[in-house]
Amino acid sequence: MAATATASSTTTAGSRPATTGAVAVTAALVLLVAVLAVVDLTQGTAAVGPREVVKALTGRAGQSDAAVVVASRLPRMAAGLLVGVGLGAAGAALQAVSRNVLASPDTLAVNAGAYLGLGLLAATGVSVPFLASSAVAFAGGLVAAAVVLGLSGPGTGTVRLVLAGSALALGVTSVTEGLLLLFPERTEGLYQWSHGAIAQNGADGVAQMAPVALLGLVGLLLLARRVDVLGLGDDAARGLGVRVKSTRFTVVALAALLSAAAVTLAGPIGFVGLCAPALVRPLGRLHRPFTRARLTIPVAGLAGAALVLGSDVLLRAVAGSQPAVAVPTGAVTSVVGAVFLVTMALRMRDTGGAAEADRLRTPSRTAFVTTVVVLVAVLVGVTVAAVLLGDAKLLLGDVANWVRGQAGQATGFVLDTRVPRVLAALLAGAALALAGTLVQAVTRNPLAEPGVLGVSGGAALGAVLVVTTVHGAGSWGIAGAAFAGASATALLVFGLAARGGFQHNRLVLVGIGVASGTTALTSLLVVLTDPFNATKALTWLSGSTYGRTATDVLPLAVVLTAGAAVAVARRKELDLVSLDEDTPRLLGLSLARSRLGFLAAAVLLSATAVAAAGTIGFVGLVAPHASRALVGRRHVRSVPVAMLLGAVLVAVADLLGRTVIAPAQLGAGLMTAVVGTPYFLHLLVRSRR
Repeated sequence: MAATATASSTTTAGSRPATTGAVAVTAALVLLVAVLAVVDLTQGTAAVGPREVVKALTGRAGQSDAAVVVASRLPRMAAGLLVGVGLGAAGAALQAVSRNVLASPDTLAVNAGAYLGLGLLAATGVSVPFLASSAVAFAGGLVAAAVVLGLSGPGTGTVRLVLAGSALALGVTSVTEGLLLLFPERTEGLYQWSHGAIAQNGADGVAQMAPVALLGLVGLLLLARRVDVLGLGDDAARGLGVRVKSTRFTVVALAALLSAAAVTLAGPIGFVGLCAPALVRPLGRLHRPFTRARLTIPVAGLAGAALVLGSDVLLRAVAGSQPAVAVPTGAVTSVVGAVFLVTMALRMRDTGGAAEADRLRTPSRTAFVTTVVVLVAVLVGVTVAAVLLGDAKLLLGDVANWVRGQAGQATGFVLDTRVPRVLAALLAGAALALAGTLVQAVTRNPLAEPGVLGVSGGAALGAVLVVTTVHGAGSWGIAGAAFAGASATALLVFGLAARGGFQHNRLVLVGIGVASGTTALTSLLVVLTDPFNATKALTWLSGSTYGRTATDVLPLAVVLTAGAAVAVARRKELDLVSLDEDTPRLLGLSLARSRLGFLAAAVLLSATAVAAAGTIGFVGLVAPHASRALVGRRHVRSVPVAMLLGAVLVAVADLLGRTVIAPAQLGAGLMTAVVGTPYFLHLLVRSRR
């Protein structure tokens, strides 16, 4: 009896320091958020300093100062608190219920789904109350989260979840951007809003979203005990009487509700839901109460509020109040989150990755020749259709007269503008397919391709930088800038992932992080330099061949010819590099030098393709896979077939984009994303099996 009492007193005494420490840490975090909120109130474009803020809050300020504080700064600060708490708590809940440290509203495509829902609502032109728009965003986010969690599965692979979420987010965002291009009048301002900004025009939005966020947060806290039990595993949770499926669905729905409230109020604020729980998680090793969901969820919400308000305060302190108005808060958090994701990728242990399920077979020579002949015939047919069809339909006789220089003025104008863009689509598709083949061979990663690895994003960043800052930049200058951007991101991605021999998960995860960072920087650059021309930026980033000339196509033709010649000449070396680490060395091949050469060729191909046709995703993934399925893994056969497939895919996408809804047009990159996203998700499902 005495022993029991002693043990009980010891346990109680041991738990008191842990509880006291947890209370102290939570109080310090609350104090930090409060300080940031106060500082945020004192920042702005109007000459209203701390003294005027205090007077306004106490009712002693003049009418103008009080209006600035009450109508602008207080709602902005409150929005930062609400968005940060909502996203931080949602991220903590999603990570707990999925047993996945990379789960968040971003990686589960919740924000992208909510963005699509609001984009559809704006495109229809239907005017609905603010609260109803939140319901639409909630539905979109919930469906996206359900798809990603269904593909990845709870507790399966951390990287698989990011891959599924990133692919789905890319496809969904492409659809939304297509809506923005098709309905520019109805969706005016949605592009800037899509980068996330906590600035508010009055307090109505915050007042309507606050009860929604409170409902989601309270619901998560009520389910906290069940969430802790789910962390023990599904079987153990069932043994303890927890309904696993219904609990998981309810938690995901509540997290999507919090995310929808945040997106409706301020737009997608990137990576807060990933970073905030990760900052809280180490506290569990110091203070045991932080391992329980009932404390982790609200504390992660406080950390999220600190991240959002801290980003806003830092931005205004560094850039100044006036320039900071044009800089979305979400762009800052996305850059920080991208760095955070890369850091997590480097610290994670590779768990094998998604192995490719290609059959080790070599089709006959007849099958290879037949495949090439069929693809060439298809390519010729697509090229002819692309030249003849468009907003103005032509005949073969018109093309023949144009070639002989005998076409009329109208026909000549149409063909002078249409033929270069058809060539740009064909060559860009072939270049991206060849780049994807080289990257997948060197890294021996079936999910690697220039877009997923951030190389295309770096090229786009370099090209957009020159286009927006250098007046009258030529084709070679844009191509050079794109190559510089692609080279920088390639060095970063491949340099970080080289440790341990380009492990599958690490390479792709680092690439996704870098791609997210380049996308945020590109969007930030566009918003800062050309805030009133979002349609032009969207057209470029959606992979459009609009307005291309023969001069624009020439650099791509030169690089593609050289790249194809290198790939064919070194086809046996490429076969050896794609096998394993040991075989090339046993045969006297310098593996590092071969990798560097092939990767440099892939970067050059990707950069010139982006410079000529904008950002076109998934071609470097789909074409090499389909090629290996048709003619086997030997590069003497797979390289030409992949190039033909890539050219056909982009040409068809460009043709559909400018004819289906003519005279309006959609970029080829949007069309390939719609095709490539399901294919990428199919690869994840197949590799999981």
